Amino acid sequence: MKREIREFGRWLRVPLNRRHAMARLREFHSTKRPLGEIVQWAMSFGTKGKFRVKTTQIPSEINGLAAEVAKLQPKVIVEIGTYEGGTSLIWAQLASERVITCDITPPGPRGELIEAFPPPGSDCKVSVLTGDSHSADFAARVEKELGGAKVDFMFIDGDHREAGVEADYRTYRHLVRKGGLIGFHDIAENQREPGNEVQHFWKRLKQEAVTEEIIENRDQTGFGIGIVRV
Repeated sequence: MKREIREFGRWLRVPLNRRHAMARLREFHSTKRPLGEIVQWAMSFGTKGKFRVKTTQIPSEINGLAAEVAKLQPKVIVEIGTYEGGTSLIWAQLASERVITCDITPPGPRGELIEAFPPPGSDCKVSVLTGDSHSADFAARVEKELGGAKVDFMFIDGDHREAGVEADYRTYRHLVRKGGLIGFHDIAENQREPGNEVQHFWKRLKQEAVTEEIIENRDQTGFGIGIVRV
């Protein structure tokens, strides 16, 4: 019952939180920000309730990944695993044409905010897709959204089960252009959550692909970013 009451309260606060979120976005867009500052905003955007935006990352790791993506001067970015939209904010500042971000959980009111992430004057369009990334129907939706365009960078941060992350990689890797990048989150050997099994697939993937790792501390628990160069 308490959970239902809290959820009802969150919905009551949606109009207020929407106004606050859009004001924060205008503040974010008010000046051209360096990449490190964009990442800082993505770590905690300062919005609340159903408009909350943040990303759970180690700053040095996500900064390193963002720098590699920026070098591509990407036109198109696809993300599997939107969660609270923090990394979507980063990608929307880097992509010049399209960001497609996907999650099995509907974004709710936050989707409106995520779609507004590209900076003023940008031609970038953000699409927020909801569905099971492992299903053939959903994969077809992603390809339809792309309209034949190749992907410069794909970030896989959805299903963390070993079979799940492998399915995402095998299903969508053909969409990434030669010379593009595929990123994975939570590849560190030691993971806090038993359901985080990305590291097991990552070990196998390193035997078949050109890979790099961005890990702040090899003894850390959780996190770690892996990169495949296509």
